[in-house]
Amino acid sequence: MNYKVILERSEEGVAVSVPGLPGCYSQGSTEAEALENVSEAIIEYLEVVEALTRGKTVRQVEVAA
Repeated sequence: MNYKVILERSEEGVAVSVPGLPGCYSQGSTEAEALENVSEAIIEYLEVVEALTRGKTVRQVEVAA
C-alpha cells in the first residue's frame, strides 16, 4: 500500500504527515528515519482503524483518480 506524505524540514529534523490519514504524523532526525518512522505510524494507525470498525458493516469503494 502506498500513501502520499508531506515532509517538512526544520532545525530539529524532518516532520512527516499523511494527508490521507488525518492525525497520522511522525518525525525523524533525517528524511530516511522520518520515512521509516511514519511507515510504522501508518501501520499502527490502520490497526486502530481495524479495531474501531470491528463488528461494524464495512465496505470498500474503488475510486478512479
